Amino acid sequence: MRNALIFRQMIEFASSTYTYILGCAATRKAVIIDPVLETAHRDAQIIRELDLDLLYGLNTHVHADHVTGTAVLKTAFPSMKSVLAASSGGKADLHVKEGDKIKFGHEHLDVLATPGHTDGCISYVSNAHRMVFTGDSLLIRGCGRTDFQQGNPRTLYRSISDKIFTLPDDYIVYVGHNYEGILQSSVGEEKKYNPRLTKSEDEFVKIMKELNLDYPKQIVAGDIDSDARGAVALRLGRCRRWITAIDGHCT
Repeated sequence: MRNALIFRQMIEFASSTYTYILGCAATRKAVIIDPVLETAHRDAQIIRELDLDLLYGLNTHVHADHVTGTAVLKTAFPSMKSVLAASSGGKADLHVKEGDKIKFGHEHLDVLATPGHTDGCISYVSNAHRMVFTGDSLLIRGCGRTDFQQGNPRTLYRSISDKIFTLPDDYIVYVGHNYEGILQSSVGEEKKYNPRLTKSEDEFVKIMKELNLDYPKQIVAGDIDSDARGAVALRLGRCRRWITAIDGHCT
């Protein structure tokens, strides 16, 4: 019998970014995935109302379309540790790689390296609860763009097909963004219906290279740096959302 999981999915509307809170019901230990600056106080209030002990603030990658909320959350919860992929080049309290486990109470998340959107993208997998948090690597009926932040379409295709798509079909996919109000998908659905990932690798690379997306002009260097209190803040400019030509998804 699996443990009870406390789970909340929230959205930041300006960037259509999903944030997730996961907590161990038995111990109240918790993590948050991809918090956003503008909604960090909301998230902190929910964490307090649920009487959770926030251990980790997890980022799936260094974000280019919003500012992470880990700095605000670390001020609210000083013992919280920020987490990033070691390959991201960003600064955090804890750097992780594929095969590492993020433990919170009786629960844990497995780290899966899924580069391609950026070279520091990771996904988090809960095998106990049959969930995968894919950030911007795999989106619902789409995927992250690959034309900046060391993106590589061939690498992204292999990350999704060789790693995420090898999870069981019934695993629920929780993504970093959705612009149509869809909350979740599944591995099986995306394998069957994702218009980019039903193609061959070469076809996928061709699609991604022909998107001709505007470069997000307001992006500065996507560096996660530590402030004087040790909190983590994303040092980049505001960025307008951009829409891919192929399927209407902002990525």
